[in-house]
Amino acid sequence: MPRTSTFLVALAFAAASYARDLPDPKLTPGVTNPQVTQNNIKANICKKGWTKTVRPPVQFTASLKVKQITEYHYTDTNPAHYEEDHLISLELGGAPKNEKNLWPQPRSGPWTAKMKDDLENVLNKRLCSGEMTLAVAQKAIRTDWVAAYKKYVIPVAKTKKGPSK
Repeated sequence: MPRTSTFLVALAFAAASYARDLPDPKLTPGVTNPQVTQNNIKANICKKGWTKTVRPPVQFTASLKVKQITEYHYTDTNPAHYEEDHLISLELGGAPKNEKNLWPQPRSGPWTAKMKDDLENVLNKRLCSGEMTLAVAQKAIRTDWVAAYKKYVIPVAKTKKGPSK
């Protein structure tokens, strides 16, 4: 029985730490920008600099971050340790100011905001080159960005390193 209890505690801890890497789907289910469609991506998300035209002001995201850190029940309440991030990024047609598309993403841990940024760039490149549809990119990042990172970014990183010797 002690082994089972120890295993269950370890399993619960692992699930909790993994869950911290993903937004709570009840609080942040991800919302798309209705102005971005598959038919017009070349005029917006595939256009260099477009996200700057829709990005919400820092005052908006900074105050939302503080509010959401409380809603997420994070024990670390230092806003500097989080990036207020769009679950469906602006470069993938995410809603800029909808609170259901924003969450306080930890800057440290096994799955960081920087890693999600890398995924967003890879998905945007695939989307804009025609390798992927808008719906597929949005679903991949909304459903489980960590799994999407493993599927789309890690193979690219291995390819760039070249063959191992």
